[in-house]
Amino acid sequence: MKFKVLIPSIIIFIGVFSCTDSPNLTTTTSQYFDLARQNFTGDVAFETTEFVEKYWRVAGNTGFNATINRIAAKLEEAGYILEANATPNDILTYRIEKREMEKNTWEPVDASLTILGNNERLLEYSSNRNMIFKNSSSTPPEGVIGEVVYIANKEALTTADIKGKIVFAEMSPYTLYKEAIVEGGAIGLITYDNPSYLQPEKNTTSIQFRSLPYSKTIKTWGIALSYEAKETLKAAVLNGKVKLKVDIKTKIYPSEELTIIANIIGSEIPNESFVFSAHIQEPGANDNASGVGAQLEMAMVSAKLINAKKLSAKRTLTFLWGDEIFSTRRYIKEKEKRNAEINWGISLDMVGENTSLTGGSFLIEKMPDPSAIWTRGNDKHTEWGGKTLALEDMKPHYLNDFIIEIFKNQGAYAKWEVNTNPFEGGSDHIPFLKADIPGLLLWHFTDQFYHTDNDRIDMVSQETLKNVSISALVSAYTLINADYTTARQVIQTILNAAEKRLNNEFVLSKKAITNGKLVADETKILTAWNNWYLDALGSIEDLVPESCDELKDEISEAQITIQTTTDNLIQELNK
Repeated sequence: MKFKVLIPSIIIFIGVFSCTDSPNLTTTTSQYFDLARQNFTGDVAFETTEFVEKYWRVAGNTGFNATINRIAAKLEEAGYILEANATPNDILTYRIEKREMEKNTWEPVDASLTILGNNERLLEYSSNRNMIFKNSSSTPPEGVIGEVVYIANKEALTTADIKGKIVFAEMSPYTLYKEAIVEGGAIGLITYDNPSYLQPEKNTTSIQFRSLPYSKTIKTWGIALSYEAKETLKAAVLNGKVKLKVDIKTKIYPSEELTIIANIIGSEIPNESFVFSAHIQEPGANDNASGVGAQLEMAMVSAKLINAKKLSAKRTLTFLWGDEIFSTRRYIKEKEKRNAEINWGISLDMVGENTSLTGGSFLIEKMPDPSAIWTRGNDKHTEWGGKTLALEDMKPHYLNDFIIEIFKNQGAYAKWEVNTNPFEGGSDHIPFLKADIPGLLLWHFTDQFYHTDNDRIDMVSQETLKNVSISALVSAYTLINADYTTARQVIQTILNAAEKRLNNEFVLSKKAITNGKLVADETKILTAWNNWYLDALGSIEDLVPESCDELKDEISEAQITIQTTTDNLIQELNK
């Protein structure tokens, strides 16, 4: 489907630009790269990442709120004014939104897990801070002692005697919680289910964080095991009766949810905006202290350039930090709290990885395009995975290839690897897409420490933070100042991408037909890409704040070129 074209609602902006009054985009983009490269050092990004990753963060808890307060202090240092104190002449503003939480917040304090008899301590919180399930209650001060019952599969719960005992299983706790705790009377859960991409037999001490369902009435706990601890406990259990001593201390208390939003208000089209979003919750350094830190330095650098009159912002540029998906979705829905429509949204999630240590590469997760239906050739899903989409799920827009081109430019400059993956979901780009707003995810995968307690500051690269942030800033600066010349350059970007894609798909389809695939099915793939790019070209009209006949004509010419290419390729398929 096509994205809505966001039309400025204030009529006085009509005629701000003519179709031909802007500087060449290549020069402008080059200038933006120069500004970003000269001013973004990565120091604030890295220091903030290091500060944030010290805390185990969920909305409302100590670490989450300390992060919000640090961001606010740094924004003020950069010249942002609290909205309540701002005058109409202040273009750098921020606000902190506060909401009562329906559920109590939670934070871990300390824990240990010990096998009785030989006093072998399997785990302790000081070295495995993901061992306590989120939402776990504290044990009594003296701890609890319980017999371990190993459950090989869920069906075994129906016959096992687990009342008053500790259930140990190699599966997701969510598959066990109701039967084992609510109905079975077990006093707690101990589980292991690290996925293979974490390389658990290599990273034997890693624990991927887990959660219990939130409950006001059921007080229980869960412990997640590392591969090493799982092997030790399993060997002991299979050898005879085992009792464990479990000591857990957590805090569960009422709190308020905080979201912080900073704006650089557009000088000419303030009611259109580009929004960056970085979530604070989750306990890792790369996930997602890195996104928080990168975005903070991006906001500070942008303010510095605005104040020095080295950068203009015709449209509004927004930076949002909060609770993943929830804060972004709410920001989109609560239109009365913002003055601008949202033209573009970008999620910064796991953007600082030292890939030589974590594995994988930097990725741009594309908006849904046909590669999420027919994933082949150089298109590959990550180990995180994604379901196969349908044609009606497509989101044709120029943003995909525009962003890719900017990031590839920085990649060539810095000798930094930039790749893409088909749409998979799971981060702050989802609320944008569901609201019919163009949205992309900037991230890294495969990360062998993803969601584990080994995702610490030593896995973060300041160079990566710089490369991602510079590229993101150049993308934003170009779009918030976009006009007719920008649009013309984007037409060429999309035209080049379409020609390359269609020819690559043709080669794949020709090979598929040789291997027995139906011509009709391969024609459908080429047609889907053709239609996607025709609509992506059409979306370029939103870069110009007023109707522009010249632009419409150039878009039409480019669409004819793509259609002609597709028709010729389909003819070749049928030979």
